[in-house]
Amino acid sequence: MFLKVENLEKSYGTGDSSVKVLKGISFEVEKGNICVLLGASGSGKSTLLNIIGGIDTADAGTITIDGDKLENLSEKEISLYRRNHLGYIFQAYNLIPNLTVKENIEVGAYLSKSPLDIDELIKTLGLWEHKDKMPNQLSGGQQQRTAIGRAVVKNPDILLCDEPTGALDYNTSKEILALLEEVNEKYNCTIIMVTHNDALKLMADKVIKLRDGQIRREYINEVRTKSQDLDW
Repeated sequence: MFLKVENLEKSYGTGDSSVKVLKGISFEVEKGNICVLLGASGSGKSTLLNIIGGIDTADAGTITIDGDKLENLSEKEISLYRRNHLGYIFQAYNLIPNLTVKENIEVGAYLSKSPLDIDELIKTLGLWEHKDKMPNQLSGGQQQRTAIGRAVVKNPDILLCDEPTGALDYNTSKEILALLEEVNEKYNCTIIMVTHNDALKLMADKVIKLRDGQIRREYINEVRTKSQDLDW
């Protein structure tokens, strides 16, 4: 199994003010799958994503990715692991304002040992005619496409998406979801996506529903619905 999460626990605060955010989370994801983590605010889904991404650490439990246990890695090895194997897409685009679209994507390429072809990726992203524009000259959807490009150009094993369409309107959201589908199929990267949008569960291979730091339901979609056919 490509990604294995076992008995993950996480608390914030100390003493009487301690709050347990994750309460023994366990699940598996196969290579190349799209996995959607569903839940309301406070369910623990973003904390879970950050721990998988090495941004945060768990109090207990293990995460194994392609045979490597994250807790066995040193701080330097975790940093290299994030750099070499993970791509991050957030609701905030976090683009560098004084770099063009192409230059922002190149920043991701510099972090990789085996980056994708930048020009080909820019064309896949539908940004070729915008490649020399600055972020403030782009629409929200174009900025998110650029952020996806920066993450994907690294050729990551796992793409971690935290509410990637949260700041976008309906039609632009569907365009971004279609792009993530294309990236998944073309480059075979595993996608872990956090969302509160229940409709997105239909486009996933695996769906995990979280509530109050626990998995309430977990299932496989035998047939994935194309993002263009989703409605909400």
